[in-house]
Amino acid sequence: MIFTGARHEIDRYLDAVDELQKSMSSAVLSDSSSPSSTALQIAMARLEDEFRSILLAHTSPIEADSLTESTHSESSAQEFEENDKTSSEKRFEHQVSNASTTSSCYKSAASIREVDLIPSDAAYDLRRIAERMISAGYSRECIQVYASVRKSAVDASLKKLNVEKSSIGDVQRLDWETLETKIRRWIRAARICVRVLFASERRLCEEIFEGLGDSRADDACFMETIKGPAVQLFNFAEAISISRRSPEKLFKILDLHDALSDLLPDIETVFDSKLSESIKIEAVEIISRLAEAARGVLSEFENAILREPSKIPVPGGTIHPLTRYVMNYPRYNSNDPNIPDTNLSDFEGQGSTLSLHLIWVIMILQFNLETKSKHYKDASLAHLFMMNNVHYIFQKIKGSPELREMIGDDYLKSLTGIFRSAATNYQRSTWVRVLYSLRDEGLHVSGSFSSGVSKSALRARFKAFNAMFDEVHRTQSTWLIPDTQLREELRISISEKVIPAYRSFLGRFRSHIESGKHPENYIKYSAEDLENAVLDFFEGHPVSQHLRRRSE
Repeated sequence: MIFTGARHEIDRYLDAVDELQKSMSSAVLSDSSSPSSTALQIAMARLEDEFRSILLAHTSPIEADSLTESTHSESSAQEFEENDKTSSEKRFEHQVSNASTTSSCYKSAASIREVDLIPSDAAYDLRRIAERMISAGYSRECIQVYASVRKSAVDASLKKLNVEKSSIGDVQRLDWETLETKIRRWIRAARICVRVLFASERRLCEEIFEGLGDSRADDACFMETIKGPAVQLFNFAEAISISRRSPEKLFKILDLHDALSDLLPDIETVFDSKLSESIKIEAVEIISRLAEAARGVLSEFENAILREPSKIPVPGGTIHPLTRYVMNYPRYNSNDPNIPDTNLSDFEGQGSTLSLHLIWVIMILQFNLETKSKHYKDASLAHLFMMNNVHYIFQKIKGSPELREMIGDDYLKSLTGIFRSAATNYQRSTWVRVLYSLRDEGLHVSGSFSSGVSKSALRARFKAFNAMFDEVHRTQSTWLIPDTQLREELRISISEKVIPAYRSFLGRFRSHIESGKHPENYIKYSAEDLENAVLDFFEGHPVSQHLRRRSE
């Protein structure tokens, strides 16, 4: 091969080709069977072989020795996915993450990181050959050779990134668990393909073909090289965008939407020519379809929450399964640092955001819970049910920094208000009537000859208190507050209201009862007995024995 020889031999051969072309262009008539035409055909065939040989000698998937200088790593969004990567993916991405950002006339976005796909001297020789082939009218042959060789390298790189050749139907037949893993890998691969592989291929095409001939040979060779791989890459996202909608897919669809939206400026930079415009248009359309799919999933999810048909109250007023489902919805309670805080204005218009959608979903859940609380016959239990569920929602949001950031403290304050309202209503519906029996009103009598305390009224008050407290104790011991802290806080609140009131009432009127017959029938409990009884509340099971009186 000529181009494996000495440089002066290469120059001499190319000079001869130039002279041959000059003689052909100066001729008045061109006869394809003339010796000059035949010689030119032979020369072009030889240059085509040389062109192919140089490309093959220097074409391979990106390897570590192609990388020269370390740059910043992708982003923390990739770190959480390391466990999902195969060893080949890790090696390949290590190579890419250390790629050099090379100066070029090609306008690069800040996130684009081009690598040297072939040595500069080989690129120089390829350009010299391409210049002569194109000027001689052999641009089609030159571009075909270039694209066939370079496409094989791009295909090999896609294979290393686990970008498979799958039809839309193949993708849609996969189970969701498999798809979740593939979506994570696809997002990683798409970043590398657009910002490194395709961008580097574009620059190489410009180095070799830019400015040659009347047409944009660099655009033509670029599209011939990457059109198939680009379609293969974007087919996956398209398949997800038109797949069957179901609630568990929401955040992965949003991941894809965000990833492509984030890549769009780079896609527009890499595919900025008329010939490659179709790739850019396809990416924009996929983003739009993903947005529509996410909107549809959100709508279906909202309707599913709103219309959840269960009318049977959950025993003990505990957390409803629907609340657990919604608040443990994929990624709600995740440590994933890449939860999308996406502006979804193209989803709903009017500047709607994912945050507003999440608040809306929780508001729908809250409305559904309020409806379900009405199925409890006991008002106190209905309020406890709301306390349990709103507290669970609050804790889930508060416990996830990402979810809290999206929803915001204002809505947390709103949830706090709802919880406090339910707690106040519980206290009123349960304990106001109990404490009412400990009032002084109606106990004191006055007459013409004497004044004092009505023992019969006092006995009735003690009996009423005992009966009501016994009933509350028996009933609310079977109610359940799963959260230990909330259970303890409510017990303390009850004790702070009931115990001092009972101790004061007992201190004022105990002597009046004990001076009469059978005081034990009326003073059944000490203040300490009540304190111990409160500890039985909200455990979710019946008390094993009746309260026993303890002496003070």
